[in-house]
Amino acid sequence: MTLTRADIARTVSQKTNHAKAQSADLVDALFNIIKQNLESGEEVLISGFGKWSVRAQRERRGRNPQTGEPLMLAPRKVVTFECAAVLRNKLNGSR
Repeated sequence: MTLTRADIARTVSQKTNHAKAQSADLVDALFNIIKQNLESGEEVLISGFGKWSVRAQRERRGRNPQTGEPLMLAPRKVVTFECAAVLRNKLNGSR
């Protein structure tokens, strides 16, 4: 099952007794803060959950999957996520 932005807003609304519109605005604001920090090259750390960071990928060789023709892929930035130890331990059932 996929967890959507609307699902998160609905859950926040239920747990905080705020209106759904208020909760949706709160969720959108949180995601915007995360996006702005990543766009500026900063890391985003949420204790007990994990850390997002931006990493530069260098130019590399690739292949067109339809034709098999080799090509060069341009350098780009990618977002990486590193799970916090607390969350990893919960996922693996250890304490």
